[in-house]
Amino acid sequence: MCLSHAIHQTDCIDIHTHILPEKMPDWSKKFGYGGFVSLEHHKVGCARMMIDDIFFREIMSNCWSPEERMKEMIGFKSNVQVLSTIPVMFNYHIHAADSLMINQFLNDHISEICQRYPDNFIGLGSLPMQDTDMAIKELERCIKVLGLKGIEIGTNINDLNLSEPQFNAFWEAAQELNACIFVHPWNMMGQKSMSKYWLPWLVGMPAESSRAISSLIFGGIFEKFPKLRFAFAHGGGSFPFTLGRIDHGFEMRPDLCAIDNNKKPSDYCGHFWIDSLVHSPLAMDYNIQLFGEDKIVVGSDYPFPLGELSPGELVRSMKFNKEKEQKILVKNAIEWLIGK
Repeated sequence: MCLSHAIHQTDCIDIHTHILPEKMPDWSKKFGYGGFVSLEHHKVGCARMMIDDIFFREIMSNCWSPEERMKEMIGFKSNVQVLSTIPVMFNYHIHAADSLMINQFLNDHISEICQRYPDNFIGLGSLPMQDTDMAIKELERCIKVLGLKGIEIGTNINDLNLSEPQFNAFWEAAQELNACIFVHPWNMMGQKSMSKYWLPWLVGMPAESSRAISSLIFGGIFEKFPKLRFAFAHGGGSFPFTLGRIDHGFEMRPDLCAIDNNKKPSDYCGHFWIDSLVHSPLAMDYNIQLFGEDKIVVGSDYPFPLGELSPGELVRSMKFNKEKEQKILVKNAIEWLIGK
């Protein structure tokens, strides 16, 4: 599908959906050590995601079958999905060469689906971000060879913030390649100390997104690489709702906050995109006021339970005027994917 014409062909572009191959190699056997995701297909249309012998999550066939996804799209009023891997597959913590092999396998899979169903799927790659040179090479392959539009990365790279100087060469390459960047929480801070009540997903994930956005702002990444197009999952996490505190800290303690960038954090609202996955009309209204109606895109987190069950449902329920609704459902996503 030609993205520049997508606005005339779809009711909604969902930039936040996850997919896996139905079958994966035995990575532990291949590399000689553990810690990898495998799929245990224990019944028809259903599989357990296992990390070694530890149960991680149960998934259904819509997590690997594009045909199942397309059937569900009919009821969603959304027939274009941007595909990215599940963050547990980032594999930043393993040997970079092994991570590269896994990411190439995942990227080939996403590219194949997009080529087979170009009217319904747009792809984002994943990279071995623990090695900048390898990440750049795979990024180039994703864009130039596989036809993907950008990449998905974590909110931190093995606990390193995205503002660390070692990533500057990567940001420069992404800018030159016109690659969009989707930032998704993973490896949540404090995860080990709050395992009860699903708190890592409810508290840790929103904090991780704020960590990523704040790091990029304070580290001056938006200033150094102004043409980069970032989008952040889950409505920017806790960043929008703690921005007043972040600004106040910047103003009161510039000796701590402004050491790499002396521009006020809130000045960057409207510089990047956030998805619509906030589950609340009040939160949606606030984010539109804060970031602008041009910087909100539909993201459902399909096909997982913390996501929006019908992509764009909250946006449609807000009864915006036609132009505003069309921006959020379709047009803003196109601008993030390909630029103006």
